[in-house]
Amino acid sequence: MIDINEQIAKLDWSREPRGLYEPIGYTLSAGGKRVRPQLVLTACRMFGGEETEALPAALALEVFHNFTLLHDDVMDHAPVRRGRETVHIRWNENTAILSGDQMLIEAYKLIAKVPSGKVLSTLRWFNEMATEICEGQQLDVDFEEREDVQLEEYIEMIRLKTSVLLANALRTGAYLAGATEAQQQALYEHGIHLGLAFQIQDDLLDVYGDPKTFGKAIGGDICCNKKTYLLLTARDLANNAQRARMQELLAMPAGPDKIARMTALYDEIGVRQVAEEAIAEHTRAALQLLETMPQNEATESLRALANKLENRKS
Repeated sequence: MIDINEQIAKLDWSREPRGLYEPIGYTLSAGGKRVRPQLVLTACRMFGGEETEALPAALALEVFHNFTLLHDDVMDHAPVRRGRETVHIRWNENTAILSGDQMLIEAYKLIAKVPSGKVLSTLRWFNEMATEICEGQQLDVDFEEREDVQLEEYIEMIRLKTSVLLANALRTGAYLAGATEAQQQALYEHGIHLGLAFQIQDDLLDVYGDPKTFGKAIGGDICCNKKTYLLLTARDLANNAQRARMQELLAMPAGPDKIARMTALYDEIGVRQVAEEAIAEHTRAALQLLETMPQNEATESLRALANKLENRKS
């Protein structure tokens, strides 16, 4: 079984100019769950494929994912990622943008290394995924200026911004191993539900997580009035008095008092329980789709991952 961290460590970022490549090495060396490349390799194993043939796609998706994080951190003005300074803080915004651009190019170089007869489909899906992620990011930006965002719109946004990357990782791994189109689609849908559960959990952890394990400051979404599953659910479930208090809190300047008071309002409305139920529902749907897959070690790994993500603390 391939150790994805060892393979990522083998990628060479010692090239010149150092100002372009050093931030890439810095970003990829920060660790992370490596969920996306693991999904490619696991799906490949599920159908008896050779992991070495799927490795370039696995690495491409991890490099691509980290490229999106570099740009997300600039857009969100995030100071910390995975417990370390973000690239735009450690260097500057121009460096984060340009190094991120290069990471996207490196991802395409890796896609080109999959078995030659399967490059076209792999590339087509990669392009569709990349477009959808950009669409999701733009919706996220648009939501900042809108006060009428509906929960259904938010779910669609996180499907695009988060889920399609997990879904494409699974479909790509299955395809490279020779799975049927029906099997590929079932794994794709598994990834969609997995991603929705993951993002709702992320929203939950931003309010209720431990900053020591979460890897970034708690309450950032509250401070910037970010449209999240918790905020939109609270708005929908609040009574008139609670909704009026929410509007007052949204108008407050960022700070610990705002975080504490909004969290207390969430507790009063019962938002945490609703979010936890939604996470459990999507996890159940993801697990049900695995019943249609070959039952082997790889399938058990996906079951374990779904359960782990549902209960993660970081």
